[in-house]
Amino acid sequence: MTELTLAKALNLGLRRSLADDPSVVLLGEDIGRLGGVFRVTDGLQAEFGARRVMDTPLAEAGILGTAVGLAYRGYRPVVEIQFDGFVYVAFDQIVSQVARMLARTAGAVRLPITIRIPVGGGTGAAEHHSESPEAYFVHTAGLRVVEVASPQDAYTVIQQAIACDDPVVFFEPKRRYYSKGEVDTGAALADAPPMGAARVVVPGSDVTLVTYGGLVATAVDAATAAADDGVSVEVIDLRSLSPADNDTVAASVRRTGRLVVAHEGPHEAGVGAEIAATATERCFEYLEAAPVRVTGHDIPYPPAKLETHHVPGLDRILDGVDRVLGRVPATGAVVP
Repeated sequence: MTELTLAKALNLGLRRSLADDPSVVLLGEDIGRLGGVFRVTDGLQAEFGARRVMDTPLAEAGILGTAVGLAYRGYRPVVEIQFDGFVYVAFDQIVSQVARMLARTAGAVRLPITIRIPVGGGTGAAEHHSESPEAYFVHTAGLRVVEVASPQDAYTVIQQAIACDDPVVFFEPKRRYYSKGEVDTGAALADAPPMGAARVVVPGSDVTLVTYGGLVATAVDAATAAADDGVSVEVIDLRSLSPADNDTVAASVRRTGRLVVAHEGPHEAGVGAEIAATATERCFEYLEAAPVRVTGHDIPYPPAKLETHHVPGLDRILDGVDRVLGRVPATGAVVP
């Protein structure tokens, strides 16, 4: 086991995929000589060459279009979108071409493209650099959508995504890039948990708290704080947003009888709404209270000075736990 940052774990996962499969190629803005804005691809061009780790023009639609062509010719392109808010330029390519090709060709053409996107707030960045666009892609049939929360998952899931024959939107919580954790770099990929499986991070018996990506660490802190108050919170890292592991969530809710879902994206039509609705459908007779969502507000992402009021933090998640326990009124509104 080696202690690594999430960014370094991604780097090693990409390096291993490049070394194991000559059809893997990386494309993105400044990912070669610079090593990417967050240095996730640092050193890879020097090791594998500019034909496999390619610096591209600042043109996201062109990058995705090139990846489609490469995938048609048998390559496994890994595309880096420099910041989450820049992906909208490539949205048409992703939802109209990448997601539909398998169905359009009646299964004859697969596009094994991995689309890496640094995501979320908490870094004090400017507009278009702190978005949470996951719901757009979860809504799009034909895409797999995952978001990693730990260095170990960063290392293994990026390799699983690249090896997957389906297109994968791979979200990386940028404010966790430099968080450290133990990583087993020697384990066989076949022994890793499936890419689509959720993970119970903290077992509990009173409340199920489901989240993903950058909020997993916050949820663990909330579970620790709640335990000091005599409340046992089970934290589930969803990991895969589409398809979601609803079996793991439902099994937990049937034991606890209460559900809180937390994410950075907006409240309206967010991923949390789907998780809450599915849990209600599958676990209605077990629920002791209506599910509670703790989310970002339904506003454009605010200036950096205000983002601590926008991104759910420890207090807001604990308030969600209190609401589902009936300790405070459950108004259904987003807590300010």
